[in-house]
Amino acid sequence: MAPGPDLHGNYQDPKKKEQCHIMPLSLSSKNVWMVVLLSRISWTVGIINCPKECTCQYLTVNCTGKLLEKFPITIPLDTRQLVLAQNKLSYLSSLELHFLSDLVYLDCSSNTLGKDLDFTFVSMIKLIYLDLSFNNLTQVTFGTFSQLSSLVVLKLSDNPSLMEIEKDSFANNTWLRHLDVSRCSLMFIDTSTIRDLSNLRSLGLGENPWFCNCSFMELYSWLKESGITILDPANVTCYSPVFMHGLKMLEEMQEELYYKCYIHFSNQDYLFLGLVGFGIFSAGTVLAWLMGVCAVIYEYLTARGEDDKEEVEIEN
Repeated sequence: MAPGPDLHGNYQDPKKKEQCHIMPLSLSSKNVWMVVLLSRISWTVGIINCPKECTCQYLTVNCTGKLLEKFPITIPLDTRQLVLAQNKLSYLSSLELHFLSDLVYLDCSSNTLGKDLDFTFVSMIKLIYLDLSFNNLTQVTFGTFSQLSSLVVLKLSDNPSLMEIEKDSFANNTWLRHLDVSRCSLMFIDTSTIRDLSNLRSLGLGENPWFCNCSFMELYSWLKESGITILDPANVTCYSPVFMHGLKMLEEMQEELYYKCYIHFSNQDYLFLGLVGFGIFSAGTVLAWLMGVCAVIYEYLTARGEDDKEEVEIEN
């Protein structure tokens, strides 16, 4: 069929018209291939930047069990998840971590990290998960985690040298929901340290040498009222003093500690107090009688002396 004229009397070629419709399709295909190419280039660059000891897969760098003694370099700057577990790291470079500001997950468990970690995580404001378990941490201060305002999970368990958590250590970690300090060497933790964590839902305290003195009554009462889930409650026990050793903090401790910390009298105590009161009363009565006798004698002698004096004057 021959091509017909259009409204203006011009003849159109159907094949030419078809080619005009094919042109946009060709451009669209080109754009798709361009996106694919850029994606492959980006993935290739990420592989090139991946530390040779680690494996990298889309924003995740895994260096587990590589016996690393130093923090790995050339970690892609857009890394979201970094796993450094089961190595020999004794130090975390705050400078290297500074460039990983997009990090949300950091696992440094089973290393030899110790001493002071203050201001190590300064620029990691997006970090949500931090695992420092199975290390050699000695103390936690306000400066240790003060910059981690988005932190939700913090694992500090199995640090046998961890003996102190300062009162305001978690003051800036208000989003914290899970905190585990089990199997450390903690003897005391101030109630306000965890009471101010309004979003806390689970807490690990087990297998620490807790010194259950009278100040622990406040912590015990708060744990009961808060409704927080205590991990492994059967192993949250008192280590000292001797009369509290082995008692479960959340079950058996209350009665014994209440007995020791608050006034409590048995029948023998009441009998003893009665005897003491009777003794004091008797002693007071006898003392008052003796004072009265002394006063009478003194007055008698004074009056007699005056009479003798008057008699002498009359005779003279």
